[in-house]
Amino acid sequence: MDRHGEQLRMVEALLFASAEPVSEADLAARLPDDADVGGLVAELVDHYKDRGVTLNRVAGKWMMRTAPDLSFLLRRDIEERRRLSRAATETLAIIAYHQPVTRAEIEEIRGVGLSRGTLDVLMESEWIRPTGRRQTPGRPVTYGTTDEFLSHFGLDDVASLPGLDELKATGLLDRDVPPGFFADTDKPDGEAGVDELPLAAPDEG
Repeated sequence: MDRHGEQLRMVEALLFASAEPVSEADLAARLPDDADVGGLVAELVDHYKDRGVTLNRVAGKWMMRTAPDLSFLLRRDIEERRRLSRAATETLAIIAYHQPVTRAEIEEIRGVGLSRGTLDVLMESEWIRPTGRRQTPGRPVTYGTTDEFLSHFGLDDVASLPGLDELKATGLLDRDVPPGFFADTDKPDGEAGVDELPLAAPDEG
């Protein structure tokens, strides 16, 4: 086997063995110095595009996943993680599309109050995290999504988020949403806005 073929096998083995998405930098650290990691990954993406396992970019990293149309084969009759409530699902969607966003802003968009437990559930799932503090009275905490959120939903970045029709088709939303529910997603995941302070910034007395 030639050197290229051997390096391709090495990348394939590393990706197959990893339970978490792997960055190209991590792959490069384990490969010979002359390895073209980007080219090797691209070759594997093409190789697996029509197979039962595909190679996908999630949160800026690479991961092997079951082909979407074959996911039904892996379903088991076991207790699954409790389904998110409607409030939690809508809150997660608002955070994803409007991040960074405060609790008060979430309530304004949804048109109803938000219980503290809703945010707790999403943070326990490691799908959202505090990102900073708004430069307004009280310095309210802002929230954004995490790499775990991107990985779970198979997204490379927040710009890959689906639109309203797609969300309804998947059952993530089952009713009409209020105006302003969606926003542009051209900001990097979890990046602080221009009107934010770092999370650890001290409150003014």
